[in-house]
Amino acid sequence: MRLSQYFLPTLKETPIDATVVSHQLLLRSGMIRQTASGIYSWLPLGLRVLRKVENIIRQEMDKSGAQEILMPTIQPAELWIESQRYDAYGKEMLRIKDRHERDLLYGPTHEEVVTDLFRKNISTYKDLPKNFYQINWKFRDEIRPRFGLMRGREFLMKDSYSFDIDEENARKTYNLMYQTYYKIFLKMGLKPIALRADTGAIGGDLSHEFHILADVGESAIFYDKKLEEFFEKNANLQDFDIGELQKIYAMADDLHDEKNCPVTREDLVSRRGIEVGQVFNFGLKYSQAMQASVMGMAGEKIYPNMGSYGIGVSRVVSACIEANHDEKGIIWPKPLAPFRIILINVRSNDENCTKACEEIYQQLQQQDIEVLYDDTNNSLGQKFAIADLIGIPTQMIIGPKSIANNIIEIKDRKTSQIQQISRFELTNFININC
Repeated sequence: MRLSQYFLPTLKETPIDATVVSHQLLLRSGMIRQTASGIYSWLPLGLRVLRKVENIIRQEMDKSGAQEILMPTIQPAELWIESQRYDAYGKEMLRIKDRHERDLLYGPTHEEVVTDLFRKNISTYKDLPKNFYQINWKFRDEIRPRFGLMRGREFLMKDSYSFDIDEENARKTYNLMYQTYYKIFLKMGLKPIALRADTGAIGGDLSHEFHILADVGESAIFYDKKLEEFFEKNANLQDFDIGELQKIYAMADDLHDEKNCPVTREDLVSRRGIEVGQVFNFGLKYSQAMQASVMGMAGEKIYPNMGSYGIGVSRVVSACIEANHDEKGIIWPKPLAPFRIILINVRSNDENCTKACEEIYQQLQQQDIEVLYDDTNNSLGQKFAIADLIGIPTQMIIGPKSIANNIIEIKDRKTSQIQQISRFELTNFININC
C-alpha cells in the first residue's frame, strides 16, 4: 500500500478529551475517529489491527473445537424476561420498540439468544457437547463513556457459549477455554494474567478475568510470583497443567484480602492490569430458566451445564497499545502490526531513490509481505515521525547513500537499533525476520 494513496489522517497534537495513552495514540495515528459518545468509526489502519486480533482468536477457537456462528445484535425482550434478566440487567441495556410496539433490545450479551437457538435445534444428549462462538458488535449504554475503546458503548466482542451433559464435562470445557485464552493472548504477543473473578450479571459459580499487564492499567492485581516462574517454565503454553496454574494465587483488587492472603509479602506481586476477557461457568442458570433440555440415555430430561467465554476484541487493541508504546508512539507486537514493514523513501524527488524503492516494494509484495510504502513528499522528519507514531515493527530506509553502496538501512521500532544489509540479502532477511 502506498502512503500517498492511503487514508491515514494523523494528528500532531493530542486531542484534549483523550486522557489515556491508548486513546491518544489511536486518534493521533489515524486508527479511529469518534462518531458519537463512546462510539467510533474504524479507519483503514485500525481496522487492519482489529482484523489481526479477530483472526488469531478464530484460529485458536477453531482449534479448540468451537464452531463459529453469528447471532443478531437486536434481540426480543421476551427472551430476557424468560431468563429473568430483563429488569435485573439495569440501564446499560439499550431498550427499544419496533413499529408494532414490540419490546426489543440491543444485545449487551447473547446467553439468551444462544440458549433459545440450542433448545430449538438440539434435543438429545448424543449431540453434546457443543461450543458456539461469534465475533459480533455489542452495545452497553455506559453512563460515562471514557478512555476511548477501553470504556465505550459500542464494542466488538468474541463471545462463546458451551453446553455439556453434566458439571464434570462442563468444567473440562471451562478449563479448555481457560487454556485457549492463554494461547490466544500469547499468540498476539501479549502477557496475560488470569484472576479469580466475581461472576456479576452473567451469574454462575466460577469465573476468571484475563488481564494484560500495563503500567497504567485500570485495575490493581495481586499474584504470587510463582506465576511468573510458571510461565518461564511453560513458555510455549501448548500443554500445561491447568490445575497447577489455577492453584497459584492471583486476584483482582476487589477480591484480594490482604489480611487473609496466603502469599507472603515478599512473594506477592502487585501490578496494574487491563481486563480483556472473562470466562464463566454458570451451570443450569439459563438452561433451566428457559427450559432448554435434551433427552438422556434413559429418556430422562437433562438440562445442559453451560458456560460463556468473552474477549473484548476492540478492547484488546487499546490494551495492546497501553502495554506497548513509548514517547514517540505505538510499538506493535509483530502478530498485531497493521503492516510488517514501512518502506521509507528518503528523497521522493530523487530518481534513483524512487527506482530502488519501487523495486523493493514490488519484491516485498511478491513475497506476500504487508508493506506500507511512504512515497510521499513529506520532509524526512515527518516521515520518521509518522513511522514511529503508527508503530510498524520494521522500518526500511532508502536514501542516496544507501543506493550508492547498494545497501538497505533497517530500523527496529522497538529497540531503535539500526542495521545495514545488502540489497542481495533482502530475501533472506525477510524469511528470518518477517
